[in-house]
Amino acid sequence: MSLPRYPKYKDSGVEWLGKVPEHWEVYALKRIANLQSGDTISPDDIEEDGQYPVFGGNGLRGYTTNFTHDGTHALIGRQGALCGNINYAHGKFWASEHAVVVSTLNNVETVWLGELLRAMNLNQYSVSAAQPGLSVDIIRNLFIAVPPLQEQYMISAFLDREKAKIDALVEEQRQLIELLKEKRQAVISHAVTKGLNPHAKMRPSGIEWLGDVPAHWEVKKFGHISAVVRGASPRPAGDERYFNGEFIPWITVGEITKDTDMCLISTEEMLTKEGADLSRTIESGTLVLTNSGATLGVPKILSITGCANDGILAFFKLHQDASKQFLYYYLSSLTENLRDRVKQGSGQPNLNTDIVKTLAVPWPARNEQNAIATFLDMKTTEFDTLVEQVVRAIDLLQERRTALISAAVTGKIDVRGQAGGGHEPALISSSLPDKSSYNIQIS
Repeated sequence: MSLPRYPKYKDSGVEWLGKVPEHWEVYALKRIANLQSGDTISPDDIEEDGQYPVFGGNGLRGYTTNFTHDGTHALIGRQGALCGNINYAHGKFWASEHAVVVSTLNNVETVWLGELLRAMNLNQYSVSAAQPGLSVDIIRNLFIAVPPLQEQYMISAFLDREKAKIDALVEEQRQLIELLKEKRQAVISHAVTKGLNPHAKMRPSGIEWLGDVPAHWEVKKFGHISAVVRGASPRPAGDERYFNGEFIPWITVGEITKDTDMCLISTEEMLTKEGADLSRTIESGTLVLTNSGATLGVPKILSITGCANDGILAFFKLHQDASKQFLYYYLSSLTENLRDRVKQGSGQPNLNTDIVKTLAVPWPARNEQNAIATFLDMKTTEFDTLVEQVVRAIDLLQERRTALISAAVTGKIDVRGQAGGGHEPALISSSLPDKSSYNIQIS
C-alpha cells in the first residue's frame, strides 16, 4: 500500500524494531500490560452451546456456565504448534490454561497491542520442541515501541478497515476455488455419462441416477468388466514386525486421498516382508478405489506396486476393451453418490465389493473411452492450473495482510491521515483472477 512514512525516526535500540517514529516511546511489554495464563477447565464442562465462551490456545473451544474474565482482551496461544497466535475475547468469557490473557494498562488500546503482538511472531519464543509452549516471563520482557493513545486508536481503525477489505478479497477467491471444483466435477460427469458429441442421439439408461446415455453406448456393471477385490491389513496395526519396513510400499486410504492426482507414484510408509505376507499385493497400473470411512469413493491408478490396506478396493482382470483412465474419471464422478449410498446410522461408512460389483458403468467403445479420457486430461489440467493461480493469489493477499499489520504497528507507515478509509487497498486486487476467467463451457 502506498502510504507515507513518518517525518522523523529514531533508533529504538531494539534489534527487531529498528528505527521507530521519533515521538514513540520504547518500553518492555510488562510496562503497558499484564500477561496471565487462564484457568484450568475440564473438557466435561465445555459444551457446544452455553452462556459464556471458552477460549483455549487456538481460539474458541466451546461454552460453559461460568467466566474468568470480563471485558475486551487479546489472547495469546500458550501451547502447541500454533503457540503465539492471537485471538480476541469480548465481554464475559473463560480463558483456559492454554491461553495467555493480555490486560492492558492505562493509555493502551487493546486491538493495537494485539496486532503488535501478532506482528512480533511470538511463536519464535517457544521453549520446548516436544510440546511447544511460550514462557510468559520471556514475552513480558520483550521491548516494544508505543505510540500515543490517540494514534493507537487510529492504527487500530485503519487495520480494521484494511483487514476487512483483504479478508473479503480472500473469501471471494476461496469461493472461486469452490466454483472451479464444481465446474471441474460437472465437466467430468457430463463427459463420462453423455459423451463428447452434443448432437448424439440419447436413450434411457434404465438407471434413475444415471439418466439418459448416448444411444450407441452399452451399460454394464463393474462385476461384468472386472474382478473387484479388497486389500488386507496386517494386525495388530503399528506392529514393528509388519510396519515401518523397507520391503514394499504400504498403500493406505490416506495415500489415495491426499491429492487429486490421477496416479499414485509413491508412499510414505513401507511394509516388512512379514507385513506383505499378511496383506494383498497390487501391481502397478491397477485401478483402485477407497471403500471405507469419510473419504470413501476416491479412485486412483497405481504407478507403483505395493500392498493395499483393507480400506481399498482393486479392480483386477479388467475387460480388454476397458480404459482405466475412462473408468478413473467415471468413478471420480460417483464419489458423492457413493458416499450418500452407504450413509447408515452412526456407524462407519463402508463400500463393500458386492456394492461396487453392481454399480452401473456407461460403456462406449474403447476408442470413444480413450477420446473422453484424453479430453478430460486436458480439461482437468485447465481447471487445476486455474486453482493453483487462485491459491497463489490467496497466499499473496495473506502475505500482504501480514506485512501491512507489521508496517502499521511498528511505525513503518504513517496511517494518521487515513481516517476516512475511502481509498481502495493497493494490494493485488487488480491482478486477482476474476470470475470471468472461469467461464469454461461444460459442453
